[in-house]
Amino acid sequence: MLNDMKSGPQTIPSSPKADQASKIDPLALLSAVWRGKILIGFVVFVALLIGGYYAYVAATPMFQSTAVVMLNNREEQVVDLNNVIGGLGSDSTVVNTEVEVLKSRVLLGKVVDQLDLTTDPEFNPSLRDPGRIDMVRTQIRNAILPRPSAPAEIPEEERQREAAINRLLGATSIRNVPSSVVFQVTVETTDRRKSALIANTIVDTYILNQLEVKFAATEQATSWLTERVSGLQQALEAAEAKVTDFRAATTLISQEALSSLEIQVKDLRDRILDAESSLVTAQARLAEMEAADTPQQKVEASRDPQLQRLLNNIDDEATAQTFENRFNQNLVRARTDVERQQDQLALLERSLTSREEQITRQNEDLITLQQLTREAEASRLLYEYFLTRLKETSAQQGIQQADSRIISPAVVPIQPSSPRKPLILAMAAMIGLLLGSAYILLRELRDRAFRTSQDLETTTGYTVVGQIPMFPIKKRRPLIEHLKTKPASAPAEAVRNLRTSVMLFNIDNPPKVLMTCSSLPGEGKTTVAFALTQNYAAMGKRVLLIEGDLRRRVFKDYLSVSSDKGLLSVLSGAATPEEVILHDELTGADILFGEKGPSNAADVFATEQFSMLMRRLRDMYDIVIIDTPPVLIVPDARLIAQNVDATLFVVRWDQTQSEQVLAALREFESVGKPVSGLVLNQISPEGMKRYGYGYANYSNYGGKYYQR
Repeated sequence: MLNDMKSGPQTIPSSPKADQASKIDPLALLSAVWRGKILIGFVVFVALLIGGYYAYVAATPMFQSTAVVMLNNREEQVVDLNNVIGGLGSDSTVVNTEVEVLKSRVLLGKVVDQLDLTTDPEFNPSLRDPGRIDMVRTQIRNAILPRPSAPAEIPEEERQREAAINRLLGATSIRNVPSSVVFQVTVETTDRRKSALIANTIVDTYILNQLEVKFAATEQATSWLTERVSGLQQALEAAEAKVTDFRAATTLISQEALSSLEIQVKDLRDRILDAESSLVTAQARLAEMEAADTPQQKVEASRDPQLQRLLNNIDDEATAQTFENRFNQNLVRARTDVERQQDQLALLERSLTSREEQITRQNEDLITLQQLTREAEASRLLYEYFLTRLKETSAQQGIQQADSRIISPAVVPIQPSSPRKPLILAMAAMIGLLLGSAYILLRELRDRAFRTSQDLETTTGYTVVGQIPMFPIKKRRPLIEHLKTKPASAPAEAVRNLRTSVMLFNIDNPPKVLMTCSSLPGEGKTTVAFALTQNYAAMGKRVLLIEGDLRRRVFKDYLSVSSDKGLLSVLSGAATPEEVILHDELTGADILFGEKGPSNAADVFATEQFSMLMRRLRDMYDIVIIDTPPVLIVPDARLIAQNVDATLFVVRWDQTQSEQVLAALREFESVGKPVSGLVLNQISPEGMKRYGYGYANYSNYGGKYYQR
């Protein structure tokens, strides 16, 4: 036997993967997160569902409304009257004081009373129907911190009012804008209009409280001015009564009327001059017409164009008679015109005399009226001065500036301030991403499976002699046919490499009896045994495959042949090896099936008959391969190992944990039969790429050499 041909050492590292534990590769962590992207996406999706349910269904929408107030420290005066109380300053002490005033219970109590918030269930919890969550919360709070009962002497209304003030304090936030005298009064409630109303009411009450103080300071000055103005009013009324009586006793007198009369006199004088000039002209024309004797003189005196035309035919008797008649008519009109102008001149002279007399009389009355008016005006000026002061003081009450003013009233918000749905969804997605990533990373850190031969060798200290990819066929029976029909496929080449490694254990004296084992079931040791069997048989070797797992007996799933008798029949002497060994055409090898018997399988392999049988089979065949049970499950493999030349320990890729592998390897070392080599089985090329490992045999380059 070739027990000295093992390629691995006798001892196993005491701290597996110590190098991995001592350092963390960021790229490996990122790769692990990327591999778990589907799970992370699912966790993010669940977190979004929970966040969306809270944001859109469970959470009560809250609305914030903010009123902005500024301290008015500009010392402006609307009227010329000094304030009784000076304005506030703008230092930090004053600003902090005003913030506390805005948060005072006295001020907020006025707001509660004005808006009747004690009847609002939001500010009076006693009006709300407690939900299950509130009841549980109250019970837990009372159990941890028992709530003291309120004194009996406090009325229920007062307790409700204080509770409403407390709720309002919790719903209100006062913030001073840094480096300014501006305050932001923010109220958050479940109703958008209520939030704006309360915020505006708070600042209105705050400003009104400042005005009330200043109103009281100006009332005394207003009272004194009122008495003084009353006495001056009586004196003014007496002076104005004299003016009124004088005006009633005389014709309407005014400077404007006198000016109008003077204009009329001047106009009359101008008209008289014009009338006199016109009268002289008319009289001269009349005298000239009366003095004319000849027709030619008459035409020149009358200046009548018709007489000029009649003058050309004056020799005609009829024309001469017409000429005379026409001249007489002009003479009559000239005399009438002179008389009319004389009458008009006389009328103008009489009117001038009347206007001049009226001006003289009204000048005297105007002087008297002006004296009375000046006296009344003096009384009026004194009265108006005090009246103005009274009105200024009264106006000071009406437009008294407060120490603060609103620069931005609260408006009804359109969108709720909370829950902030996009932020909640973003936080939910972030939390889901963090939880999913944390789970993936934790799973990755806790995962002790092997993904590369280097990891397996580093952890165990044994050599990896084979790396077999995952077979494209899941069923067991067509698997051997696949290896036979596609000898150039990637799995077949991997088995061929494994066979070569086994043959190179000892070139001069290669092992003849092999066994395949694993730490746990399902790692593919039986498949490896069948693959090696088929590969050795394809070389023309005489190969025997023995089913050493007497408990499970899965050979029938791989082969089309079967037998009622097997290994136990040979060991018991009930049959010879030649009688029970069957030849399988698919693998090209002989098969010795396992057999269930009355005795324990471990006891069977510990007998001398088994050792004798193995020596006999060694002479009969070129290669004998034994498929054994899992090492950590039953002790059969350690007993069988005493009769073999080489032990192949199969480790499933990314599945078998390092603790399991190390424990199984120690089992062999404990009996002085360490394994000869390790086989990393069921490697997924896609998984290797996903993990970011380069794997030459099963990368894309292998497509140039392997059959599909």
